[in-house]
Amino acid sequence: MEKYLILLAGPPATGKSYLNNLICEALPQTYTVSPDEFKQDMADSVGFSTAQEKKELEQQVWELYYQALEVYMRVGKQFIVTEYPFSYKQKPYFEGLSERYNYHVITIRLVSEFETLWQRRIQRDLDASRHLSFLMSHYRYGDTLQDRTQADELITKQGFWDIIEARQYNHFSLGKLYEIDVTDYSTVDYAPLLEELVALSREGR
Repeated sequence: MEKYLILLAGPPATGKSYLNNLICEALPQTYTVSPDEFKQDMADSVGFSTAQEKKELEQQVWELYYQALEVYMRVGKQFIVTEYPFSYKQKPYFEGLSERYNYHVITIRLVSEFETLWQRRIQRDLDASRHLSFLMSHYRYGDTLQDRTQADELITKQGFWDIIEARQYNHFSLGKLYEIDVTDYSTVDYAPLLEELVALSREGR
């Protein structure tokens, strides 16, 4: 059976979670693992009081994330999907794990015109559904902030641009690459991509 690691890449606010859900609907046998889910869980269970503590907690998150990814690979799950604004930092780990466990890697890179991306990003960060730990240098379970514009780690437009450029989110790829422009969600057709993935699942039987 052929096995696949699918990396949903691209800058924040490009709709990676939405595509992740579509893939899971098309391929119910898919297993997912997300660094951001680990970050939320660790923030709620452990918390942090300073930016340095937050940084140290995130280091633990990445260790747990790679361990979870390796468990799925070790037991031979056919499709593993993971989403994040991946950069050069994660690339060596994916290369090593996919080679060790004989996984084909597929990168689906979502890109967008920056101004549109920025509007989506700030709207998402200011929404009450956004986990507060992503916006603060201090967080404990149960913390609230009614006015999200007062969050002390709310990213600026320039800061958003700088991190996209510095980490080359728009250029990350590993294995077979599909790039999809999501500047206008109404024009995006994921059907051909999903059909290709379903075809891969049938070929591997």
